[in-house]
Amino acid sequence: MNSVILPVFAVYKPMSDKLTTLPTALLKPGEADRLIAGHPWVFQSSISRYTQPPADGDVVQVKDHRQRLIGVGFYNSKSKISIRLLAPERVEIDEAFFIQRIEEALAVRQKHMPGATSFRLINAESDGLSGLIVDKYADVLVVQMSSFGMDLRKDMITKALIKVVKPRAILERNDIGSRKFEGLEECSSTLFGSVDGPVTIHLGGVEMSIDLSGGHKTGYYLDQQINYQLVGKLAKDANVLDCFCFLGGFSLHAAKGGAMHVHGLDQSEDAIARATENARLNNVGERCSFETANVFDWLKARTNVGPNERLIPSYDLIVLDPPSFTRNRASVPDAMRGYKEIHLRALKLLKRGGTLATFCCSHHVDANTFEQTIMDAAVDAKRQLRRVATYWQSPDHPILPGIAETLYLKGFAYELIR
Repeated sequence: MNSVILPVFAVYKPMSDKLTTLPTALLKPGEADRLIAGHPWVFQSSISRYTQPPADGDVVQVKDHRQRLIGVGFYNSKSKISIRLLAPERVEIDEAFFIQRIEEALAVRQKHMPGATSFRLINAESDGLSGLIVDKYADVLVVQMSSFGMDLRKDMITKALIKVVKPRAILERNDIGSRKFEGLEECSSTLFGSVDGPVTIHLGGVEMSIDLSGGHKTGYYLDQQINYQLVGKLAKDANVLDCFCFLGGFSLHAAKGGAMHVHGLDQSEDAIARATENARLNNVGERCSFETANVFDWLKARTNVGPNERLIPSYDLIVLDPPSFTRNRASVPDAMRGYKEIHLRALKLLKRGGTLATFCCSHHVDANTFEQTIMDAAVDAKRQLRRVATYWQSPDHPILPGIAETLYLKGFAYELIR
């Protein structure tokens, strides 16, 4: 039986004398519209002047060039993002503030993902807490802080999480490279409670053993939680190839969905070992196999044929869920060549009438560009596709139209016509 988390009622404190004398950043003309629309990042190039010099991590208020209040947020001189806005009004950024924001975020997850016990609880900008991520794995929380202001209030945030969520333990996985852009060092530790060994979580009827002290992101990719289930429904009686399988999310859901056999590929030996163990944990080990391999090399080796040879497709369902091929806009052209290559190879291995489920997790690549690359690959492979589904990130990673960066995961399913 799932436990019910009752709200801890908290309200923002009224404006104090301290808030009326906050350091003020005055914006240049024309720089306020984007912020008023909801984007929380204030770049140094947008600021005309400060009324008094703030210290890194201080709460400052932001006003437009006509002295109208835009909001308050954390300041950091070391970052390209000089100010990360947190609220459109003057409020105390204290424990009560974090309690209320956490409660609001939790209510969104309980509304849109009822019954889920593992999910992203705080998704930074999507939940009005730029620079803070909190993932919930059963009764354990994992936090990541990528802003100086949040890191300075680590103890305060930890106390707020304990009061609202009542976890068994809270870990910090602040071992991300982006912290250097805020003048922060990488670190990992236990902030509350204790965790001994892997944690078992439930995702859509599948059990998974997760090592929260290692692995990608905070330990796992929770943004695919709904997509795992949707793609798994396409796998009945199918021979499935799961490329970049990591710990087996798509593989296990495909097996549970009735696949005849699933073969997963990943270049990480540790990930393959854990995926194999997760298959045993779900009693589908006899229908799952996993292989440590470079996916590009593996696909190339199985699609290269001689002049008098014919390639016979062998898969009814192929899943492509690679890590991001691009970290910035300058690398997008190279990334698109990589995406085209794996789609070209995968399509050659897909049976007629089979399904390709494919994903891109870079916010620098929009859905139209991603799909056009897939269509280009289909032309080169002399294949014709019919789109049957469109995928986005799970609701615990909310998309705010006013903040383009919050939309990053997109995917499609195509049936091979001929």
